[in-house]
Amino acid sequence: MGILISRSAAETERLGEEFGRRARAGTVYGLTGDLGTGKTRWVRGFARALGIPGRIQSPSFGLVHEYRQGRLPLAHLDLYRLESTEQILGAGLDEYLSPGDGVSIVEWFERWNGSRPTDLIRVRFTSLGGDERHIEHDDPHS
Repeated sequence: MGILISRSAAETERLGEEFGRRARAGTVYGLTGDLGTGKTRWVRGFARALGIPGRIQSPSFGLVHEYRQGRLPLAHLDLYRLESTEQILGAGLDEYLSPGDGVSIVEWFERWNGSRPTDLIRVRFTSLGGDERHIEHDDPHS
């Protein structure tokens, strides 16, 4: 496990960018943390590192946004509105847990109780107050 401390929203994006630079096809990033802890900011940096243009927003209402313009295709999922693995399966989102030639980032990953993705990197966000965040993560591709 690695531990990072972010002291600002911009720093959280930069940390996401570091992960994005090292990203490789087939990886699922499972993000957990309360509302407002920086998950979507981290994804913005990650997408920027992949060369994905435009603004990255949370797919809370659409459940998934797909981006194909970067170095790797990116699927960004948000499971906040889904309460069970059955609802996730019913929405057809389980296919994104085997991203093939791309990567998937899943916000609210703790709501998935199905089989574990083969190449999973978990990233946990905790607010330390103000803009400061504690970010605990699996060591990517160790």
